[in-house]
Amino acid sequence: MFTGLIEGVGRLATRESRGGDARLRIDAGTLAFNDVVLGESISVNGTCLTVVAFDDRHFEVDASNETLALTTLGALPVGHAVNLERAMRPDDRLGGHLVSGHVDGIGHVLAIHDDARAQRWKFSAPASLLKYIARKGSICVDGVSLTVNAIDDGGFEVALIPHTVSHTAFSQTRAGDAVNLEVDLVARYVERLLHAPK
Repeated sequence: MFTGLIEGVGRLATRESRGGDARLRIDAGTLAFNDVVLGESISVNGTCLTVVAFDDRHFEVDASNETLALTTLGALPVGHAVNLERAMRPDDRLGGHLVSGHVDGIGHVLAIHDDARAQRWKFSAPASLLKYIARKGSICVDGVSLTVNAIDDGGFEVALIPHTVSHTAFSQTRAGDAVNLEVDLVARYVERLLHAPK
């Protein structure tokens, strides 16, 4: 589990084809990971991945075809900035919201507008996900826990404060870019319970 509070910004260093899927090498950038261990989970742009190798500046993860097809990681250009968060500990503060790192779909940045010192960002979302997104609810975009300010048939809008922009890969994200989306866990479980056989 993750919180959606980004701990560092790194870069996709390499993508290597291996037996039909891929091994990704991530430059850890500003992520503190001096005590990283094999097998731990790190969220890369909101995608929970397992560390299979590391050195003092990089870690490597294996990405299945499912991950490559259903997230932005399959087409992300080498050198692109990525948001990084290590899995939360049981005694951590939950400052964002509960994030599983299981991406539900891909959206796109539709528009970015200044709003005083903040910015308003509008994202598209697949129609199948819009029903889970609620005004003032939580959404995870590229691993970042955000609050939904508005929603319509085409997507949703959030406000990003200067700290969020400057301390995440959003500082290098532009209109038209693809983003990973994870809807709130509670909404999915409520739907499942309501439609489960009696």
